[in-house]
Amino acid sequence: PITPGELLCLGSSIAFSGLFYYLYRRKARVVARIQEAPKLQVDDNLPALVSAAEGRCLPYVALEGIVLPAQAALTSHYHEGLQGVIQKLLLKEHRLIWNSLARSW
Repeated sequence: PITPGELLCLGSSIAFSGLFYYLYRRKARVVARIQEAPKLQVDDNLPALVSAAEGRCLPYVALEGIVLPAQAALTSHYHEGLQGVIQKLLLKEHRLIWNSLARSW
């Protein structure tokens, strides 16, 4: 015989497993899109490519090119010879997408 407490635990376990699997699959699709992103070089053709794109926006694009620091480059304390710069401007576009599971935007 199965008690109501065991049924409650089993049901909640299945519900949480389904929720976490749904979230995992959703994030896995985003990661796959990012990994398949086209790699573009930062050159004179980039502004023309962006203006020719639909909505003047390129979703998930990896930009490759040489970056020059504004002042001095940062050096790593952990890896000898590794240098980096800090990005000063970050543009993040927020879109409203209907979430049918939570019934919210």
